[in-house]
Amino acid sequence: MTDTSFLAPDYRPPLRSPGAPHIAGTAVAFTDHEYSQDEVARALTEFTGPSFARFARTSGVEHRNLALPMDRYPELTGFTDANAAYLRVAAELGERAVRSALAAAHLEAADVDAIFTVSSTGVAVPTLDARISGRLGLRPDVKRVPIFGLGCVAGAAGLARAHDYLRGFPDHVAVLLSVELCSLTMQRQDTSIPALIGLCLFGDGAAAVAVVGDERRPATPHRAPRIVATRSTLFPDTVDVMGWNVGSNGFQLVMSRDVPRMAQEHLADAVDGFLADHGLGTQDISTWVCHPGGPKVLDAVGDALRLPHEALRHSRESMSAHGNLSSASVLDVLARTTAEPPPAGSLGVMLAMGPGFSFELLLLSW
Repeated sequence: MTDTSFLAPDYRPPLRSPGAPHIAGTAVAFTDHEYSQDEVARALTEFTGPSFARFARTSGVEHRNLALPMDRYPELTGFTDANAAYLRVAAELGERAVRSALAAAHLEAADVDAIFTVSSTGVAVPTLDARISGRLGLRPDVKRVPIFGLGCVAGAAGLARAHDYLRGFPDHVAVLLSVELCSLTMQRQDTSIPALIGLCLFGDGAAAVAVVGDERRPATPHRAPRIVATRSTLFPDTVDVMGWNVGSNGFQLVMSRDVPRMAQEHLADAVDGFLADHGLGTQDISTWVCHPGGPKVLDAVGDALRLPHEALRHSRESMSAHGNLSSASVLDVLARTTAEPPPAGSLGVMLAMGPGFSFELLLLSW
């Protein structure tokens, strides 16, 4: 029998799952165009009216990085201009994020076998991965999997799909890239409540994660969490809860006031069922990597799962520093978590919600 007397009383061995991939490196990238929430509010109140300032004060956002200097936004005449800016900035940030994630994982671009790209704030054909592949030095035979339309849930969903791929190819390396430039979807003529809330909450940025299969162990000095299992949940008849109305002016935000209520009503059952399949309960989870959808959404998540306020600290800090980055936000929270890794043997849950209405859950083990 193995002697474990030297271990801390609360130590538990890592959850074993044959073939589980490792998260080997994470990175985020932002432009230099950083503004305080007060600066954004002053610039936008002239056409949104005083209601914007009220929403801004309760958003939980202190600063944001924007795709463009703030004085450039009035010059965007419509979707064509905004999407041209998206293509340029998204490629720049995406390249930086992937380079940094690979460096953190001690990997080269030529090591990458598959790249998953998620974004819902611009349209790119060829896709972003194709636009940056040569600049990064990815191999010509790299598998490209662009995913559009999952919105805020896409960061977690993209990581889950990378997990699925690496289960089948355990000696491969996969990269997930998320780029979201939410400010470029702003429509000056839209002063609806969802639009104003979106202007208060959303920011711009990119995030990347390097993931390695079980047969290709990470070379990083820090503890690399394994992705043990994933689960997707799609609720029927909820396509109008959140998303975009796409028109001649571009993307118009759809955001139902029912989102926090739906999270509070359905999340606990989804998480409990997911964990129960692995013989676990929420009491076994010490680390929560949660998409910061907004203050009310985070409160709803905390209430539904009966979490202490500290459990969502990284999510609230990400929201305060950068706003809601859509799909990139949960990856920023992941980067913050891996920078301060929990003790060996700890278990974590990554969760996000998005259009559909949908949840994405990942079980992590350190």
